[in-house]
Amino acid sequence: MKRILTIQDISCLGKCSITIALPVISAMGIETVILPTAVLSTHTMFKEFTVKDLSDQLTPITDHWKKCGVKFDAIYTGYLGTEDEIEEVKKIFDDFKDEDTLIFVDPVMGDNGKLYPAFDENYAKKNATLCGKADVIVPNITEACFMTGTEYREEYDETYIKELLAKLIDLGAKTAVLTGVSLSEGKTGVMGYDSEAGEYFSYQNDKVDALYHGTGDLFASVTIGAIENGLSWEQAFKLAADYTAETIRVTLDNPKKPWYGVDFETTIPSLVSGLEKMKIK
Repeated sequence: MKRILTIQDISCLGKCSITIALPVISAMGIETVILPTAVLSTHTMFKEFTVKDLSDQLTPITDHWKKCGVKFDAIYTGYLGTEDEIEEVKKIFDDFKDEDTLIFVDPVMGDNGKLYPAFDENYAKKNATLCGKADVIVPNITEACFMTGTEYREEYDETYIKELLAKLIDLGAKTAVLTGVSLSEGKTGVMGYDSEAGEYFSYQNDKVDALYHGTGDLFASVTIGAIENGLSWEQAFKLAADYTAETIRVTLDNPKKPWYGVDFETTIPSLVSGLEKMKIK
């Protein structure tokens, strides 16, 4: 059985970060090891949430793993709250990466042209150095622009996306994938560049007109789970994009109208069956 380490926070209520990564990747048949960077009572869309920073626990935990001879097939990072945490995670990459370990970074820090309130441009630059140590990075357009010093555009064409991908590759990652890319009206998806193969790839599906917290975590978790199940990048991103869109649609149909996260628990059986079908192809 493959083993993935995911490093991000735990929001006890809210369906994001580890509370998505752990059940989703596990359902895909992969042992999921967690390294929490912080514990929050809820995610940050709630008011007056509590937070306990766990940065001082990262080294003791990973030192124990090293003594136990623990190995990982992949390391997947999401939201990291401070620049110091980024430096700690870079050390963890160095300690646990071998020639077969995939480093997958989702540099969560902003959207819609703005950084999240807790972050500034120095944090974005520090996140860029983390991406430089990764095999695969999956920023959205906002995050990519802040890391590369590129002007953010609401309207763009394929040339703009390819230029942004080239700048991301220059950071050091082998494969860069932009999420939330809309190349035609009513569509959204991803576009990526594999620098080793010298190939672009993209996938677009119908845009669902709704925004929910945690959908980026859902997309990234499905992608890394699919890759570790032997799917190609194109297959993995198609599965992740279609499953995320399906889960948003199911959540929209929920008569209780949940606002703080998507009903991924309801759609996990669909994810598992979709994964098995792709593995057969």
